[in-house]
Amino acid sequence: MRFLHTADWQLGMTRHFLAGDAQPRYSAARRDAVAGLGALAAEVGAEFVVVAGDVFEHNQLAPQVVGQSLEAMRAIGIPVYLLPGNHDPLDAASVYTSPLFTAERPDNVVVLDAAGVHEVRPGVEIVAAPWRSKSPTTDLVAEALDGVPAGGATRVLVAHGGVDVLDPDRDKPSLIRLAKVEKALSDGAIHYVALGDKHSRTQVGGTGRVWYSGSPEVTNYDDVEADPGHVLIVEIDEDDPARPVTVEARRVGRWRFVTLHRDVNTSRCVADLDLNLDLMPDKDRTVVRLALKGSLTVTDRAALDTCLDRYTRLFASLRLWDSHSELAVVPGDGEFDGLGIGGFAAAAVDELIATARAGDTEAAVDAQGALALLLRLADRGAA
Repeated sequence: MRFLHTADWQLGMTRHFLAGDAQPRYSAARRDAVAGLGALAAEVGAEFVVVAGDVFEHNQLAPQVVGQSLEAMRAIGIPVYLLPGNHDPLDAASVYTSPLFTAERPDNVVVLDAAGVHEVRPGVEIVAAPWRSKSPTTDLVAEALDGVPAGGATRVLVAHGGVDVLDPDRDKPSLIRLAKVEKALSDGAIHYVALGDKHSRTQVGGTGRVWYSGSPEVTNYDDVEADPGHVLIVEIDEDDPARPVTVEARRVGRWRFVTLHRDVNTSRCVADLDLNLDLMPDKDRTVVRLALKGSLTVTDRAALDTCLDRYTRLFASLRLWDSHSELAVVPGDGEFDGLGIGGFAAAAVDELIATARAGDTEAAVDAQGALALLLRLADRGAA
């Protein structure tokens, strides 16, 4: 028996750093990743799909988002089991009970709206642990497992949230207790655990049966999400009493969110950064956050600004990570000697140079900007 394990679709997600047409393209990519599960399921012979929580970004979504999301799920063509998570819990305002969702829900979509056992087909069951609020006060998995007998059907636990062995605050009441899960696995009450909440593919424990699939499309930068963009293909041998499990990851994500840390102190450093950005593929589906540190002349800072201006137009998003960037601008000796100006204008330039060298003050920053603009205008005039 094969099925697909996925989670954290968060359909309707927006990212503040995506401007222009980048946000609609990103939203479309997230829906395309969902609809594309149908082709993957047909390729590998998967019987169904489990979505381990956070199907939607939140419960208050525009009708268009809900409608388009349901159409993407319809395109999968096989049963799709949705688990409410912390982003879209089964509270009073739940999207899953909204008139639009209930009216347009495709026949192949099933909401796991009750804790406990749900039959997929004779001999195969899902044990579900849905969220009913954003802040549960108990281990929902432990409650869902209570009363599930050992043996019998092949069972997949579908759950959402943090696991105690991965969380520094192990006293949090909502954490999934791995010992309880592994006891259920060893007893044969369940045979695989499909988790959601971590957006990066992660194996939990040493059984090989407990996994976070991660989000099928990236949601955060690579220093936060190390391995997003996957769907897990899970195979359980129903003919073997031990129910051995095989898990294969398949990359389906097409976007990248990249953080680049660079020291920039010379024109060569700026040129190297330019080359690195130029060589990055799929710029229209790549988000870049730059953490730059160093000290540049006004000329080199102007070259850096020109470089960033160019790639800002090419990438889905490119921006400085202000809280992790420290760029000092110090006018070099003789840097403005060749401008061919004199008199009052030359005196004004000398005053700006002195102010720019004064340190990290608002006046110094303004002077550095004025000098950089002067160089750029001078270059434009010479051309």
